[in-house]
Amino acid sequence: METSALLKAFCSAVERRDGKALATLFTEDGVYHDIFYGSFEGHAKIAELIDDWFHRTAREFRWDMHRPVSDGKMLYAYYTFSYVSTLPEAKGKRVGFEGVSMMTLRDGKIADYREVANVGPAFVELGFAPKRTAKILAKEGAHLKKQPEFKRHLA
Repeated sequence: METSALLKAFCSAVERRDGKALATLFTEDGVYHDIFYGSFEGHAKIAELIDDWFHRTAREFRWDMHRPVSDGKMLYAYYTFSYVSTLPEAKGKRVGFEGVSMMTLRDGKIADYREVANVGPAFVELGFAPKRTAKILAKEGAHLKKQPEFKRHLA
């Protein structure tokens, strides 16, 4: 699938709460590594991520991908993402953040999806307590330290 069509289909599936459509963009053994909910492997689990996890505490998603770069094996795109939170402390606010999607491609499909996101501003908008925010950010820091690309930074 052509890059812009893939990204449009990806965002549209999330916005429509169509996990099955999103899952078809992935290889059978594809993995979606979500910054909040962890890793979901295979079509059924990826569909569950969208249909259940994403929409459990949010609605009215908006996701836009910008300035994609791809060599056919990797695809990177800057994104803007927002939703209306249904968490009690958010009081129905639309919150958003920016990030970068990193996709490993195989045979025109996504084999691995990862992201890096600036979620701090969203946590403030959501009204998360400082301890809750610190716990989430510490988890992200621990994940970063496990990445092979970060090994040299730990020495």
